[in-house]
Amino acid sequence: MATGTIEPTPLAQTLRRRTAPGTLCEQIPGHKGWIHCYACGHDCRIPPGHDGICKVRFNDSGTLRVPWGYVAGLQCDPIEKKPFFHVLPGRDALSFGMLGCDYHCSYCQNWITSQALRDPEAVAPVAETRIEDLLAHARRSRACAVVSTYNEPLITSEWGVEIFRHARAQGFLTGYVSNGNATPRVLDYLRPHTDLYKIDLKSFRPARYRELGGVLDRVLTTIQGTVDRGFWVEVVTLVIPGFNDSREELTDIARFLASVSPDLPWHVTGFHRDYKMTSPGDTPAATLAMAREIGLAAGLHFVYAGNRPGELDGAEDTSCPSCDAVLIKRHGYTILANRMNGSSCPDCGTRIPGIWEPLETTDD
Repeated sequence: MATGTIEPTPLAQTLRRRTAPGTLCEQIPGHKGWIHCYACGHDCRIPPGHDGICKVRFNDSGTLRVPWGYVAGLQCDPIEKKPFFHVLPGRDALSFGMLGCDYHCSYCQNWITSQALRDPEAVAPVAETRIEDLLAHARRSRACAVVSTYNEPLITSEWGVEIFRHARAQGFLTGYVSNGNATPRVLDYLRPHTDLYKIDLKSFRPARYRELGGVLDRVLTTIQGTVDRGFWVEVVTLVIPGFNDSREELTDIARFLASVSPDLPWHVTGFHRDYKMTSPGDTPAATLAMAREIGLAAGLHFVYAGNRPGELDGAEDTSCPSCDAVLIKRHGYTILANRMNGSSCPDCGTRIPGIWEPLETTDD
């Protein structure tokens, strides 16, 4: 995979000072000083003095340097916003993010952080951070989880895992909000320390993924791989008019997800104009209703229509797949009612997949 030289911008220089030696890499035999980075699906082969496609992992004289010790975004908000609908409903998650991404989506809603090294208009402040301070903030906020988001967490995995290792010992769930452009090796690295994994399935057409800087098959492999490894996985498709909203494409997505597991929650969410994509218009509620019907018809048990609170009756609720009883009633990110009996339907006893109980602290 081709790589680029490190851009000598003030932000790039600032970030170079907030790095540590990476572990998700190996030397390339026969190529002195070259490094193979496998933190994301681009699998960059990086010569000395160059950076990877993400622009935040770089080869410094034969040592891979990776982001470390800072945040560019930190906020506590409902875990439903990630969105995780099957994880401790009504609780909050502490979200943190760094800078950079391995994609370049023209409609990115987090472009200020994700595109900071590509777009001179994307300027995000960087704050040096200690893990103990971040987790103290999570405790003060009564968060149940610590989640890496805002940029692509795969490219900052070493720092994420270091945070998660301490967070899980203190009883926090941990999670990624990711584009899913992973490698099997990085998933193996993450799994002992990471509970939750939200994946964006942006399209089911390879050409569309090429426009965004990705490869469809890598994301499909990641969805299967995260489920197989025991992460709790929820999948989101931002439904964009003219981009991925045809009945045929939505059906392809739904059938694939159902083939992985009918218990995979699928969130079909409404597009609004952002960043460089100033057209088309917002996704009609009727399109989201169609996508939800397609998902249920394909055999998925839990399909949620998002970003249109109150416009689609029941589309945000969790219902029992066996008896259709409404178990969790929602309006946007607000829980209006929760009838769950532990992890089961109170009416018929069917177990509902998800994480319904908090972690216990450990001595790790």
